[in-house]
Amino acid sequence: MSAAEPDPEGTTLSIAGPERTVLRALQAAGPMAIEEEALPGLTGLPPDQIRGALQRLRSKRLAAVEELHRSEPSLTPRGRAALTDRLPERRLLDLLRTAGPAGLPITDLPAAGFSEEERSAAIGRLRRAGYLEGTSPLRLKDSAESGPAKLPEEAVLEAIERGEPEFDAGTFRQLERRGLVQTERLTMKRWTATDEGRRLPLEAPEQLVGALTPELLVGGRWRELKFRPYDVRSSPPHRLSPRPHPYAAWLEEFEEVLVGLGFQQAEGPLLETEFWNADVLFMPQDHPARSIHDALTVEGAPEIPPPSPLVERVAAAHEGRPLPDRNEPLSRGWSERYDPAVARRPVLRSQTTAVSARFLAGRPRPPFRMFSIDRNFRREEVDARHHLEFTQCEGVLGEEGVSIRHVVGMFRELGEAIGVRDLKLRPSYFPFTEPSIEGYVRHPALGWIEVFPGGLLRPEVLVPLGVEVPVAAWGIGIARLAMVALGINDIRELYDDDYDRLRGGHR
Repeated sequence: MSAAEPDPEGTTLSIAGPERTVLRALQAAGPMAIEEEALPGLTGLPPDQIRGALQRLRSKRLAAVEELHRSEPSLTPRGRAALTDRLPERRLLDLLRTAGPAGLPITDLPAAGFSEEERSAAIGRLRRAGYLEGTSPLRLKDSAESGPAKLPEEAVLEAIERGEPEFDAGTFRQLERRGLVQTERLTMKRWTATDEGRRLPLEAPEQLVGALTPELLVGGRWRELKFRPYDVRSSPPHRLSPRPHPYAAWLEEFEEVLVGLGFQQAEGPLLETEFWNADVLFMPQDHPARSIHDALTVEGAPEIPPPSPLVERVAAAHEGRPLPDRNEPLSRGWSERYDPAVARRPVLRSQTTAVSARFLAGRPRPPFRMFSIDRNFRREEVDARHHLEFTQCEGVLGEEGVSIRHVVGMFRELGEAIGVRDLKLRPSYFPFTEPSIEGYVRHPALGWIEVFPGGLLRPEVLVPLGVEVPVAAWGIGIARLAMVALGINDIRELYDDDYDRLRGGHR
């Protein structure tokens, strides 16, 4: 239902049912503003209907809005868990107080429930706070035995949980870097009826028709009805159009940059074998270097034997034997015997370098440029920088004369293309590249983070695949790079499914 009301200028306004209900609530409040969140309780209307009615009243100059912005600290899910399960440094402190003067060997901490990350973090924080003396076994200083009952980090977490406005800002920033607290930007809307809105009479509405249907025309009933006036000043209903997830949209932009640089895109399977995921890349089958990629095995998946001619060449490279078409071995290889049974094992792909291996196995004609942006999976401790699932941008550049300078130039060009100019490079080690480098970019909250690992593929990788030109390769941690470009402090936010946050709405 709606009512036609004359406004002070003599024109006619159309006030629909929800608008009438909301305006009546604003009129009852007089000059006092009402928070938008309070209107559902005052009117009995759902929030979506209220928002639409308020916007229409505003377009008719019957209601006015005031927006108040504020920042509010809150605990993240990890922060709430830390309050329940206790911080690692608190658990270690209590453990050492129980151990007494004898102390506790560092090697005993895993049995006490400490992961490697928790162990390192707890020891480092207690040492910086002046609680520990010596190195091993871990012992508390005499002053720490009777120290404060509550750590500064615990005090801040509890203050935020209770909603207290006062707490130590420095400790809050430390907890924010650890992903335990966050600052939420909130917007509060307060509404009042304008002078015109307060003067507008709201008598019992009469029945008005808002649409002329074919049935009304054919039957002639339109002559007996009153129609709602059309308000040309009224704004149309706001409709949120579909749009891609911010991270997905950013990845598409990055793809366009690489295509513009002359790279062709390739894809590979998520369910890989140890052969393509590691063996082809000259990663030893039983060696600490394999732990760099802590792959997830897949139970019940069928084993897939690698191509027999290629597996013979890869096995020869691993064992330090001459390849079938060569008289001399490529290198001394690895100490253990190559096991074809390991090569057949199915794993979730832990690096998109497997896509590069498959691409190079096709013996592309040089010069060639290839990239792949796709998902990978590793057994990781999830935190602000690590996730079980992550996106990697793999790339290879093969032609005569390619050197490590091409890798450096590519890293700088990709960084500048997305607005990242703070880049530090240093030598590094990877099993399948030599020389190798890694690049770091500055994140405003997390500091310097590694995003650009790369180098020149070793002959033990290229020769078994039949590639005769030097090849530069890299596996960019594009998820971390997106965190810098999108201003995100926690890698888990890249996979955010909070509808209000994604659409840019207010909570």
